[in-house]
Amino acid sequence: MHDELIQNIEAIENRIMNACEKSGRNREEIKLLLATKTVSAKRIEIALNAGYRLIAENKIQEVKEKYEALARIPHESHFIGHLQTNKVKEILRYNIDCIESLDRLELAEKLHQRLTIEDKHLDVLVQVNTSKEVSKFGVDPAGAIDLIKAVAQLNRLHIRGLMTIGLFSAEPALVRPCFQLLKQLSEDIKTLHIPNVQMRELSMGMSGDLEIAIEEGATIVRVGTAIFGKRIYPDSYYWNEQNN
Repeated sequence: MHDELIQNIEAIENRIMNACEKSGRNREEIKLLLATKTVSAKRIEIALNAGYRLIAENKIQEVKEKYEALARIPHESHFIGHLQTNKVKEILRYNIDCIESLDRLELAEKLHQRLTIEDKHLDVLVQVNTSKEVSKFGVDPAGAIDLIKAVAQLNRLHIRGLMTIGLFSAEPALVRPCFQLLKQLSEDIKTLHIPNVQMRELSMGMSGDLEIAIEEGATIVRVGTAIFGKRIYPDSYYWNEQNN
């Protein structure tokens, strides 16, 4: 299990390197985020002990279940699933470093309220629905700048960039526009110089489309299946609010 997992990570590293060479980018600009949904703490530990430090969960229940086992190993923990407002208090118990899936003002306000009570600050990425699919969460691209301006007023939250889930398609010509749109949005936001807003990160690209994402400017690629293997549920299960 150990060797196979490390080999899988190395294969992803090679893919990232090749994509960087192809697009003239520096490997240092891209973080590999291990998407660890349904992966046991023991298997995550193997990756952390091999020097990979960035992990992310989709469900609070899984964050909770693995928290104790992983707490002793230094790492950075992100949350990439749809977050219900009634789970805000709970998620802040587990030292999440960044919520990548902030997609509405109501959630931002609840987070800010709780962070104020606990005297904490939190990095966030704003999730944008670049594929315009009704099955996906994320703010509509047309409303993203207004949402960012509103969230920027909440001084406990620090916007560090944008996140999207590209179209689930094997056709690069269909997937690429999703990433191009996120990159363009990021550039547009930079020109506005909104206080408390940085466009440092573009979290986009997963196991099947990370090369396209890197070519289009990703700084974080979220890889689960290609490292940990296929999961028993379809991807849509992990983005569904009812299952959170």
